[in-house]
Amino acid sequence: EKGVNVPPGIAASTVAEAVAAAASFGDDEVVIKSQILAGGRGLGTFTNGLQGGVHIIKSSEVEDYAGKMLGGTLVTKQSGEAGKPVNQVLLAKKMDLVNEMYFAILLDRASGGPVIIACSEGGTSIEDLAEESPEKIVKVPVDPVEGLTDAQAAQVVEGLMVTGDKEVAKE
Repeated sequence: EKGVNVPPGIAASTVAEAVAAAASFGDDEVVIKSQILAGGRGLGTFTNGLQGGVHIIKSSEVEDYAGKMLGGTLVTKQSGEAGKPVNQVLLAKKMDLVNEMYFAILLDRASGGPVIIACSEGGTSIEDLAEESPEKIVKVPVDPVEGLTDAQAAQVVEGLMVTGDKEVAKE
């Protein structure tokens, strides 16, 4: 609606659901993402030896990858040594990207309200980027009563280095 491409995705809890989800896109390739409550999935390792919890794969490989991911344990920088069980995977349509950005709205424990986290350099290893170059990460606390202001929206747009009509982007 506002010109932001967000790939369609379908969560799957079984291999059969994953295969059906991939088939519904009708494409030769899909993205399969382990769903765990920890960051760093793309660079994680499964205890069964599979490297990475996020893969761009051929649709014909979904059964194999889903079989290795579902029920497996993914170890990431944030999961701890024991890792986290993968009970769901997300199948997403593979997009031809011109630019990848990171955008999240999280609950900030310190303020008790939402905070927007954004970065123009995508989301892979966002935690590492935050450590190495914190100035590249935009953090905008949002008052839960007042909501997002025009000035805060402008701050996010600038931080994402949006090109094109910035007024439309703020909407």
